[in-house]
Amino acid sequence: MVPAVLLGRCPRCGSGPLFSGLLTVRDTCPECGLDLRAHDAGDGPAMAGIFIVGALAVIAALVVDAKYQPPLWLHAVLWPVIVLPLALLVMRLAKALLVALQYRHRLRISA
Repeated sequence: MVPAVLLGRCPRCGSGPLFSGLLTVRDTCPECGLDLRAHDAGDGPAMAGIFIVGALAVIAALVVDAKYQPPLWLHAVLWPVIVLPLALLVMRLAKALLVALQYRHRLRISA
């Protein structure tokens, strides 16, 4: 399960891509045909991004400010460049993990 999550692969076959875009889960796996429409990660990935990346960014910004005392404009340029890609990465991993866990525990969602 871990390699499928890290690589963004189908939780059943491990070879088909899970995402059709940056954060969009495919309707079905092109390799094994697994229906992925019922697997919904909800707001979990966004919350993971906020809590994990937000906490790390605040701590890092405080340490950098205390140690190096850069000008304010440097903070304004530096932190968005670091935080935005990191937040997208965490959200993608969290979404893949939640879909894989839902598949593993056979979550059935009635329509």
